[in-house]
Amino acid sequence: MSTAPASDPFVLRRRPLQERLVDQGFQRLTVVLASLVGIVLLGILLTVAMGSREAMAAFGLGFLTTSDWDPSGERYGAFTAIYGTIVTSVLSLLIAVPLGVGTAIFITENLIPLRIRLLLGVMVELLAAIPSVVLGLWAIFVMEPFLRPILGGLYTTLGWLPFFSTEPQGPGMAPAILILVVMILPIITAISRDSLQQVPTELRSAAYGVGTTRWDAILQVILPAAISGITGGVMLALGRAMGETMAVTMIIGNSTNFSWSLLAPGNTISSMLANQFGEADGQQVSALMYAALVLMLLTLVVNVLAQWVVRRLSLKYS
Repeated sequence: MSTAPASDPFVLRRRPLQERLVDQGFQRLTVVLASLVGIVLLGILLTVAMGSREAMAAFGLGFLTTSDWDPSGERYGAFTAIYGTIVTSVLSLLIAVPLGVGTAIFITENLIPLRIRLLLGVMVELLAAIPSVVLGLWAIFVMEPFLRPILGGLYTTLGWLPFFSTEPQGPGMAPAILILVVMILPIITAISRDSLQQVPTELRSAAYGVGTTRWDAILQVILPAAISGITGGVMLALGRAMGETMAVTMIIGNSTNFSWSLLAPGNTISSMLANQFGEADGQQVSALMYAALVLMLLTLVVNVLAQWVVRRLSLKYS
């Protein structure tokens, strides 16, 4: 009976005991570390939920639909902050997605010399490294005074619409939306660029080989091939926009009075927590915990939706 030579790569070698113990130890360590992430997340969720029990018992679901926030009278409602969180996040995303994906296409495609493309990529990455407090100061002293005449023009021409019915006087939701665009733009651009660079060269060559124009190849071949990664980056940016605190707190106006207008001062859950938690006591702490729980659930919904969308797009274009 013949035996396979020792050099045969398909022959399974007998691993030493020490090597097997190292592999088993590494496997158990990774399981423990991965479990710690879930335990920490569950612990945060339980802490916030336990802290919000008093407010949930007192206000119920009405906390989500009323806008009263009166610590002296112990009347609390988070609708103003919820509205500000959703509106600023979604509108900033609608502006940042075309800019970010377009910048990623501009960087990855051979539209300009390589040196300029590399320089633009570095500039986008440096934009992500700017601290949010610095962006907030820039928004206060540079962006908002520059935008005030433009926003005043919107009020003059479209003031009959509820979303532009307030004369801009300074900080407000519109400047907060634009500063969020600046903050999430590097995330969308970087992830979109990496996704586009992962598209196989053979796919691009095949598209050009059948006579497709550059823009048809980008829109009909390259973008669909990278759409799952781009979508994941967009959802990640949405989560970042919903949780951003410092820059938004400095420019949004921090008003608890509800207004549909994007030109009026507003509030978000994150900015409300940052402004009030340090001096809160009694039932106000529980109300803030309730608002924090709502924010956590919103971000959880965003992440679950992102996973579902990415999986569906991956199956569709695989």
